[in-house]
Amino acid sequence: MIEILDRDQFYSRIFDPTKSEEWEFLGSRPALVNLFADWCGPCKVFAPVLERMSQEFEGKIDVFKVNIDHAPEIPELFGVKGVPTTLFIAGPTEPAVVSGVMNADELRHTIREFMHVR
Repeated sequence: MIEILDRDQFYSRIFDPTKSEEWEFLGSRPALVNLFADWCGPCKVFAPVLERMSQEFEGKIDVFKVNIDHAPEIPELFGVKGVPTTLFIAGPTEPAVVSGVMNADELRHTIREFMHVR
């Protein structure tokens, strides 16, 4: 299941830049955060792929979406210039940031390789 986060939820569950400038992941398991906008055509194309991966990796990773029009501070934290952009968070290391649409095989491969999830 994909959960949509607002700014405050992102700050309490992923990373709170008001408490520290240093990256500190607040989650308990690897997380994928997709930055999107309702007006973005590629985001709409990517949405079913994200949904499929959230089901495939259910219980192994958390999958979130953040609408950049409702939380413009979030993409700024990561220097994101366009959507869709996906953050792959594997723990204490800075997230990997991937721009653009991925097909299911590409997304699955990235989750397995970067997040070390099988």
